[in-house]
Amino acid sequence: MDLSSFREEYLKGTLHRKDLQEDPFRQFDLWFKQALESGIPEPNAMSLATATAAGRPSLRTVLLKYFNEEGFVFFTNYGSRKAHEIAENPETCMMMPWVVLERQVIIYGRCEKISRMESLKYFMSRPKESQLGAWVSQQSSVVSGRKLLMMKLQELKNKFTNGEIPLPSFWGGYRIVPHHFEFWQGGPGRVHDRFMYTKQEDGSWTIERLQP
Repeated sequence: MDLSSFREEYLKGTLHRKDLQEDPFRQFDLWFKQALESGIPEPNAMSLATATAAGRPSLRTVLLKYFNEEGFVFFTNYGSRKAHEIAENPETCMMMPWVVLERQVIIYGRCEKISRMESLKYFMSRPKESQLGAWVSQQSSVVSGRKLLMMKLQELKNKFTNGEIPLPSFWGGYRIVPHHFEFWQGGPGRVHDRFMYTKQEDGSWTIERLQP
């Protein structure tokens, strides 16, 4: 299939240095709120790239669950492929693909486990079905069929029918602690606006415009 004739002009906005917050977390918060207000589906969906120690990459979509000036938090099974790769190579990259807004934010940083208490707090806020789902899946491992998963799910429902579902020891959160942010706004004629925030040794951030 030849896709070379696909063309879209990006005309929804521009991004100027004077419009940027000096703190990239504040700039992200501003854009995230605008994404929420726009009504786009799954505004917290992010692409997460990890790599092995040898540099072999993998990519998937996960959900950003919260963020603050400490970093960006998502949750997963600690036996998953992404978790193994993070253990080998904690340098990660995440991207918010707000295509409808003709925007994307790319964040580079080191990934680290959050505390078990922090994971527990989030786990207890999840619906019961999602709590059970964390127990069911040995994420990324081979399974013979969906029927086996559903049987295991029913067993867990029976096991935990009369009490709270505990936090699995193999499940929890990671925080991406950024050292670079890139804010991208599509522009007409493919002359996009791109700005890179880079963290300095003293904790401050420099801002530079990148060519499109």
